[in-house]
Amino acid sequence: MKKVVITGPESSGKSTLCKHLSESLFIPHVREYAREYIAALDRTYDQSDLLHIAKGQLDLEKDILSQTPSFLICDTDLLTIKIWSEYKYSCCDSEIIRLFKNNLPDLYLLASPDFPWVKDSQRENSDNREELFSIYEKEILDLEVPYKVISGTESERLEIAMDLFSN
Repeated sequence: MKKVVITGPESSGKSTLCKHLSESLFIPHVREYAREYIAALDRTYDQSDLLHIAKGQLDLEKDILSQTPSFLICDTDLLTIKIWSEYKYSCCDSEIIRLFKNNLPDLYLLASPDFPWVKDSQRENSDNREELFSIYEKEILDLEVPYKVISGTESERLEIAMDLFSN
């Protein structure tokens, strides 16, 4: 089984690429649990919510894995929660780090923030996407997990990603 995670800063086309890859390859994908978790809150999320989000993300992965796919495409993983926690709160829960390191993917597709920001109610960082992209890339390099930067238009991104699956 191959686990591929699409990651990167906010508004960098991750969900769109994940959906298109899933449809093109006829394989299931794991949605971003944080969006539904935060949408269900009747308050602003805080750092204590991040562990719940991390566990919920892994539960979604396990649910898809129970269907025994040959590939698993994830619209984010615990790397995003780790980076966000450290960026916003200057620390990360050790349980999130443990869960993250025990659930690394076979490949990261790192989405470049090379197109205009799209505002939505859950996005917080329109001005620092390049900085966050650099943090993602450094973290992935430190993990020594293979990765490919995905950039360009939606169709160019899909073509780059599809080429990775055909090799």
